[in-house]
Amino acid sequence: MKKNDGRHLLQSSKSAYWLSILCLTVFLLFSLLFAVSVGAVQIPLKNVYEIVLGNIGNWFSHLFRGTEYVPISGAVGDVVWYIRMPRLLLALTIGTGLAVCGVIMQAVVKNPLAEPYVLGISSGASLGATSAILLGIGAAFGANSVGVMACLGAFGISIGVVAISNIGGRSNSVKLLLAGMALSSVCSAFSNLIVYFAHDREGIQSVTYWMMGSTAGASWPKLAVIVPVVIAGTLFFLTQCRTLNLMLLGDESAITLGKDLHRWRQVYLLVSSAIVGFAVYSAGMIGFVGLVVPHVMRMVYGTDHRRLLPASALAGAILLVWADVGCRVLIPGMELPIGLLTSIIGAPCFIYLMVRKRYGFGGAE
Repeated sequence: MKKNDGRHLLQSSKSAYWLSILCLTVFLLFSLLFAVSVGAVQIPLKNVYEIVLGNIGNWFSHLFRGTEYVPISGAVGDVVWYIRMPRLLLALTIGTGLAVCGVIMQAVVKNPLAEPYVLGISSGASLGATSAILLGIGAAFGANSVGVMACLGAFGISIGVVAISNIGGRSNSVKLLLAGMALSSVCSAFSNLIVYFAHDREGIQSVTYWMMGSTAGASWPKLAVIVPVVIAGTLFFLTQCRTLNLMLLGDESAITLGKDLHRWRQVYLLVSSAIVGFAVYSAGMIGFVGLVVPHVMRMVYGTDHRRLLPASALAGAILLVWADVGCRVLIPGMELPIGLLTSIIGAPCFIYLMVRKRYGFGGAE
């Protein structure tokens, strides 16, 4: 048997692919319900099921029949509906967004080591958050000032990367990567400078904790902001699979096929930055999701973005839902930052994947 004949069945069979997507979807729904029942207070799955379906039914009645929306109250109902469901849905949403953006960034810069924060987005978000916490910038945004400034910092850096990469000629994957590295260093330097001159120990601890990421601050109003952004961005990228596949072939090959990747590369970067910026706004910095998930899914499903994007979105959501569970139950009496846990798990997994790499990234394999 030829070596290349070992490609997984999921890369060649449509029925097997869609069956696997269905299995991932069912497992995600099960994970969500199970995760709601787990925590400092154990709640039977039956109660979780009744509370969630009851509140969803009440909401639909309010939406279509005009009846008053009255959530199921009580101690258990409040824990399920106002504490655990928002944070798990936030984890699901951010996991989806970061995994999808990881796939996009790896295609944009043609580098399998790329991830959502590769172009300086994390450093821009860090500078925004540090400025809000230690300098009070953005205080007009109230309790959301840290998240809003982090989001603005991430998006601002992305615009700067696009602008710098177009100086002296059209941008390409190499210029985008170099511009991102340069601006990342500048933002990191300013963040460290602010921390160095700060005389606010509590503020410095807040910056450190925010950099580790957490879904503990989730709420329904916050979900109303980030969920539409992630859904819209993911749907947009699902319509761009042909262009993303061409990016793996390179600009020269794409031009011969009648596609100019210059404009699309910048559009994808800005859309990804918006998704990552809102993710940072909602939960701080969460690493390795957008790096490890695309690698694993590419090994299973191949490099075709028509299959890779949906699978990565579901896998990223599942990973972060279970990571949230781990944060709440691994150490009794305290909660780990979710970004810390994903890094602890993600780094060894990524090293293993790099050592055992058995797939092509795209183009000539």
